[in-house]
Amino acid sequence: MVKRTLEKVLRETASKYSVISVTGPRQSGKTTVLQTVFPGYTYVSLENPDIRYFAQTDPKGFLAQYPRHVIFDEAQHVPELFSYLQAVVDANKEPGQFILSGSQNFLLLESVSQSLAGRAAILKLLHFSITELSEATLLPDLDSLLLKGGYPPIYDREFNPADWYSNYIETYLERDVRSIKHISNLSTFKKFLTLCATRNGQILNLSSLGSDCGITHNTARDWLSILEASYIVFLLQPHTTHTSKRVIKSPKLYFYDTGLVANLLGLYSTHELQLSPHKGSLFETLIISEIVKSHINQKKPFRGTFWRDREGHEIDLVLETSKGITLMECKSSQTIGASFFKNIGYFSKKNDSLLLNSIVFYGGSEDQNRTDIQVQSWKKAGDLAI
Repeated sequence: MVKRTLEKVLRETASKYSVISVTGPRQSGKTTVLQTVFPGYTYVSLENPDIRYFAQTDPKGFLAQYPRHVIFDEAQHVPELFSYLQAVVDANKEPGQFILSGSQNFLLLESVSQSLAGRAAILKLLHFSITELSEATLLPDLDSLLLKGGYPPIYDREFNPADWYSNYIETYLERDVRSIKHISNLSTFKKFLTLCATRNGQILNLSSLGSDCGITHNTARDWLSILEASYIVFLLQPHTTHTSKRVIKSPKLYFYDTGLVANLLGLYSTHELQLSPHKGSLFETLIISEIVKSHINQKKPFRGTFWRDREGHEIDLVLETSKGITLMECKSSQTIGASFFKNIGYFSKKNDSLLLNSIVFYGGSEDQNRTDIQVQSWKKAGDLAI
């Protein structure tokens, strides 16, 4: 089994909070991790219709059977349970009493925030990271990783990525999308998801996205919020501290997992990937999502933005701390070239007093520590959490 970085944080959190909520995309390995970290806990799946009916109709009697040290999986199905959990943990403030997990993250977090505010710690588990795969000696070459992505079943059970992602998309649409928004026309939503994939790594334009899909601007916003709540996509906000009016102020759209994007784009082989104009954006997605993941796995706040002006100068990722900023660029090429450093140099001249460090992640394997810039292999992206 692949050891997950979040395991340490889970154990530490269980020693302080009565309730822990673990969210994340479907099939990210939540159940496996929780049963590994808490082997003595009773596991209860609320997707089981009989168990769910018992919990819904008699929550007090249900909890009497499971007074403490329980993992309630897919807990969002029984929101009636949460107020009763509140009474139990208020009466007995023992840490680590209940673990709640779920894939429909919006519904789970809504229930936790309403009934268990101040009593529950909220953690997230995403797909395998580069570091986790590397430590388990499962890390493939770069092109294969871009196509395979990081969902555990592809590695645990050696599924064909193309087949697995196709089934995953259909399952996601049927189970999660319907329950969150009751969308009747799933074929249009699937078209919307595919159009998002074609815009991966680009400035978000909701009007254009909605128009191409045949839906309104407001519907496009609502549907994008579903993808965000399901940990399918995230928005990287622009770096706005620069006062120039020539700076782009709209967010960029990214998927959390490159394998899912590649499948939606119809890229199934390394040959197709190498010829695709999307390879650069997939590499950028890999690096940025890895850095997001590293912060989440260590429960550190992610304060990342991007910077672009209207003349086309751009920094892929600007990580901010109280001491200053670190600039990051993503270059899929395996050969280091002068173009790698052009935008960093341009930005640095304008914001030198704020700059702490500059890093270029590239598709090669050799690191270089230059005078002002670190050049690092893509394999190092998962090690960074500022």
